[in-house]
Amino acid sequence: MRIAVTGSIATDHLMTFPGRFADQLVADQLHTVSLSFLVDNLDVRRGGVGANIAFGMGQLGTQPILVGAAGFDFDDYRAWLDRHGVDTESVRISETLHTARFVCTTDADHNQIGSFYTGAMSEARLIELKTVADRVDGLDLVLIGADDPEAMLRHTEECRTRGIPFASDFSQQIARMNGDEIRILLEGATYLFSNEYEKGLIESKTGWTEEEILAKVGTRVTTLGSRGVRIESLGEVPIEVGCPEEERKADPTGVGDAFRAGFLSGLAWGVPPERAAQVGCMLATLVIETVGTQEYQLRRAHFMDRFTKAYGHDAAAEVRKHLG
Repeated sequence: MRIAVTGSIATDHLMTFPGRFADQLVADQLHTVSLSFLVDNLDVRRGGVGANIAFGMGQLGTQPILVGAAGFDFDDYRAWLDRHGVDTESVRISETLHTARFVCTTDADHNQIGSFYTGAMSEARLIELKTVADRVDGLDLVLIGADDPEAMLRHTEECRTRGIPFASDFSQQIARMNGDEIRILLEGATYLFSNEYEKGLIESKTGWTEEEILAKVGTRVTTLGSRGVRIESLGEVPIEVGCPEEERKADPTGVGDAFRAGFLSGLAWGVPPERAAQVGCMLATLVIETVGTQEYQLRRAHFMDRFTKAYGHDAAAEVRKHLG
């Protein structure tokens, strides 16, 4: 099964200021702020929704096709993804713009000052999925993840026009989208991904009830935080899958992306949705135990031991034969 993952490709530049921002602000001079903070640490991490999901799928051996836009500074990041089983040949490289970048400084009170530079991400709207499909001899599913909003709309319309099954995953872009845009992006989707809060926001912005949305998509997958995930289809009994026990909780960033990577990998293997969700929850657990969205290591024996403990021997036997 050939799965393309569209979505943002970015790097995070995270800095730590040992003092307090509040101590540097003068109440009657806030209209003319000019400050510079000497920071102690700089942590540069690979990220972006599309790249995170593709990385997880690559770790599971399902050879995803990453579709997105990056800058002329993408070489090192490309090499990393290639080395971890991601097909990056369909990433558009901008000739003039840098890869999208999030720059954030955190003070001693955990207050943050951050900026997001979209950069080359704006060129994702220029990508034709037909070109991608022709290169890999067809696509079985396209995940349309958070990206340049125009790109998300274009990819959705192209999937519908060409009859390519697609999965809708608005993620953080849902905050800036209106009801009309959300209706376009979800109608006819084979899968609709969201977390519990986004689920309510989708229903509020579209004006559609839960039942009406289920009638417009094939399967709705809602992550529930520490309670796992719920899978719903119209006229069927919902499936709920819990999370494996965590060894520690280091950083929740990228947990949702990891779940999607595991779930999509399960679909690529041809296992039932419940089993795919279990794989997603196991991968998400590895990510929450690690600082950074692509810093975890997937060791087959360790993965399967924990998977067996969480979901039983029958589930593990079904997954083990697929896990590369």
